[in-house]
Amino acid sequence: MLSDKDRIFTNLYGIHDFRLKGAKARGDWDGTKDIIAKGRDWIIEEMKTSGLRGRGGAGFPTGLKWSFMPKEVGARPHYLVVNADEGEPGTCKDRDILRHDPHKLIEGCVIAGFAMGAKAAYIYIRGEFIREAENLQTAIDECYDAGLLGKDAAGSGWPFDVYVHRGGGAYICGEETALIQSLEGKKGQPRLKPPFPAGMGLYGCPTTVNNVESIAVAPTILRRTGAWFAGLGRPKNSGTKIFCISGHVERPCNVEEEMGIPLKELIEKHAGGVRGGWDNLLAVIPGGASVPVLTKDICDTVLMDFDSLREVRSGLGTAAVMVMDKSTDIVATIARLSSFYKHESCGQCTPCREGTGWMSRVMNRMVKGNADLEEIDMLEEVTRQVEGHTFCALGDAAAWPIQGLIRSFRPEMERRIKEARANLSAA
Repeated sequence: MLSDKDRIFTNLYGIHDFRLKGAKARGDWDGTKDIIAKGRDWIIEEMKTSGLRGRGGAGFPTGLKWSFMPKEVGARPHYLVVNADEGEPGTCKDRDILRHDPHKLIEGCVIAGFAMGAKAAYIYIRGEFIREAENLQTAIDECYDAGLLGKDAAGSGWPFDVYVHRGGGAYICGEETALIQSLEGKKGQPRLKPPFPAGMGLYGCPTTVNNVESIAVAPTILRRTGAWFAGLGRPKNSGTKIFCISGHVERPCNVEEEMGIPLKELIEKHAGGVRGGWDNLLAVIPGGASVPVLTKDICDTVLMDFDSLREVRSGLGTAAVMVMDKSTDIVATIARLSSFYKHESCGQCTPCREGTGWMSRVMNRMVKGNADLEEIDMLEEVTRQVEGHTFCALGDAAAWPIQGLIRSFRPEMERRIKEARANLSAA
């Protein structure tokens, strides 16, 4: 269990002041100038040493991502873009950072921006996050007044500006290239990669897109050293992580914990356990709506990190833990997610545009058992035709929950079909 001295987000629950005075009392903006004075190479190497992997879902090494930016700034300016769209169902970690600890993010923007030669950051925030955007803008205004942003950010000699951009509430804009398109005032649709944003991103300029949590933890890592962060968690899965626990638990919550904590311990120590006791557990979606569901026997022992969850054919994703007890209609739950992905597909790629609609319609029939047994295999086959055949990962996100359902709960799907058929015969 993570000790309080290693906690990065000390105001996650909004108990203290989110403004600059409160943030400074908690250690933010302490020695920012000195960190920048150590130079870009030192910052990037320290981030690589920390082993921090992107907290937005993909888990790509953050320090490595920063290093992809061109070393020299040419005719095209460099940009940092922060993904605060947070549209993944079940995920609510970034909004609490924006609401209660915005100065961690802003300081992280200054340091990360300097490390990649960027003089401006755009924070793309989900349109529904009204109060979060207000608090963030308040914190940015304070930073300008205090000289922490502007022509001489934090007295470092590096000019840096931060802009807040309100999104329109489209899930697809959580994908980095669709987010860039939206920032440019275009329709939010993913771009084909390559070119990657580090070569041609916002306005055709070198750009790095990072998640809120990935940027917000950077100043603390650099103050306490990358080795400190790497010492938490497990190899290749280091550091702390905010987990969002929701569903059939006694106390739904956001909690910062060490990577690699057992799922059962996470739920029982921080969320008060499963409603009706652990034996009443049916399944858990461990990383937001797009990752495959886990059955209770896997949940008994699985660890909460990227590699452990991949080994059980699921994923950490955004670490949104959605707990379902035995009262849950698991087929209807996955059908609901299928409906969501159908609705949120941008329609640019044929496999996704057609596949998400087809999968959703079949899943709605599966809920009632209004299908043939052969259609279960046909449904899985279609998920394989969608998965990996689209510009972005939305096709994968639509396919994986269904694949997990068929893998883990096929007998339940078959029972419904047989029962519906028997009822039809009796009639």
